Amino acid sequence: MSNRKVPITRLEKFFGAEDFELDIAMGREWLEGDMNFRLVLYRIDQQKTVTDDVYGETVEDGVKFHPPVEFRGYVQIEQPENQNYGNSNMTQMEPGNLKVGVYQTTLDELEIDINYGDYIGYAETETKIKYFTVSNDGKVNADNAHTIVGYKGFYRTITCVPAQESEFRGI
Repeated sequence: MSNRKVPITRLEKFFGAEDFELDIAMGREWLEGDMNFRLVLYRIDQQKTVTDDVYGETVEDGVKFHPPVEFRGYVQIEQPENQNYGNSNMTQMEPGNLKVGVYQTTLDELEIDINYGDYIGYAETETKIKYFTVSNDGKVNADNAHTIVGYKGFYRTITCVPAQESEFRGI
């Protein structure tokens, strides 16, 4: 694929780059200014993380992180589910997943990327931070929900599953 920039002109009569940038600016003002959801990204440092020589799995306490980065995004916590185990009557209430909507320009300005396996911290209350593991990094964003009238992708939806306390407690 070429790195040559080609202007997108398919909607130019009704919607172009200036309109796109205006919509992004207004959306970010609402999300980052009015809504003001703050999250902390704990990115895994792939170069410093220690793995075993046989299977390439991370050894105990071998995961190393880049410095945490605070960012703003739209937070949705899905409803918890009551899970059955096998054919037994044993059930457990599983916490809901976290969905984070974030503008790609926000990530670009902070010079960060969110990848599968990274951790995100979200303050549920003034004294409790809940940690989640990224299970879908939202990099495929060319669908209608993540474009403005099909112009180009601008927004990512990151899905995260709750992290167990024994798995991650923050840095």
